[in-house]
Amino acid sequence: MTNDPNDLLGRQLGPYSIERLVGQGGFAWVFAGTRTTDGLPVALKVLKPRFGGDEQFEGRFRNESQIASQLHHPHIVRILEVGSTGGFTFFSMDYYPDSLTTLLRRGVLDPDALTRIAIQVADGLAFAHEAGVIHRDIKVDNILLTADGSAVISDFGIARAVSGYATATGVDMTIGTPQYISPEQAQGRTLDGRTDLYSLGVTLYRAATGQPPFQSADWFELARMHVEDRPTPPTTHRPDLNPRLERVILKCLAKHPDDRYPSAAALVDELRAIADRDRRTSSFGMPARTSRVAQPAAPSRGRRHSWLALLAAILLVALIAAAVVLLGG
Repeated sequence: MTNDPNDLLGRQLGPYSIERLVGQGGFAWVFAGTRTTDGLPVALKVLKPRFGGDEQFEGRFRNESQIASQLHHPHIVRILEVGSTGGFTFFSMDYYPDSLTTLLRRGVLDPDALTRIAIQVADGLAFAHEAGVIHRDIKVDNILLTADGSAVISDFGIARAVSGYATATGVDMTIGTPQYISPEQAQGRTLDGRTDLYSLGVTLYRAATGQPPFQSADWFELARMHVEDRPTPPTTHRPDLNPRLERVILKCLAKHPDDRYPSAAALVDELRAIADRDRRTSSFGMPARTSRVAQPAAPSRGRRHSWLALLAAILLVALIAAAVVLLGG
């Protein structure tokens, strides 16, 4: 057993060869590897020894991973196998070299890409929530990208495993990611699928503006901000952002779950309506916001017509008055 992930490089873990370390968190390492039976590229999430040796943590990890493996959806990462071998507990999944994190290093997303990825992630969440599974840790790092740029959600069930372990043992463990945590999660309240919508709102805010809505080096201060502070409107940082998309983001970021979308499915419907409207506008060869900018001109035309009608009425009255005077004379 080793505490250095590099010691696993080149080794075999079940039917998988471990090739390189691609990431790590508080309780697991993530490796890129290959399934030796058919050469399929895979990602392997391997519990660190201190957790793999804890029967209660390992049991929760395996159980939640098994539940997540039943989520078969185009926008949820496919878990291939959950197992233990050589003293290590792991699960294997499809490998994606890119994530939303790497994409955002090149800059903020253009409106079409932002809306498309938002729809795909919300659609994956809607499917999971319908199956009774809450993610609890939606963030840019957990949104992976396929070769054609489609979004897939990874790490379903992991935060729940950590949460259940911390509750059962009293061990102090950070659950969720401070920059993305929902107010109710920060307060330790009961969670439902709407906690994922808040975290998705943070993710979309960052994807649209290049920064999260709240920033602090102190975890407790970040938690307080999520619970108490109103986020700065995204258009403050990015004036060209579609106002309808801004309203979606801010609704997801509502402090109370009842003020957010009632479900991920409702969010998908709203996002698709925005995408459809933008496509219809673009089909006329105009930017999506052209019609919105042009709308204020309509009232001025109406006022001009009213003035012309009033002037014509005044002239008519004057002509009648002059005629009466002349005839009377």
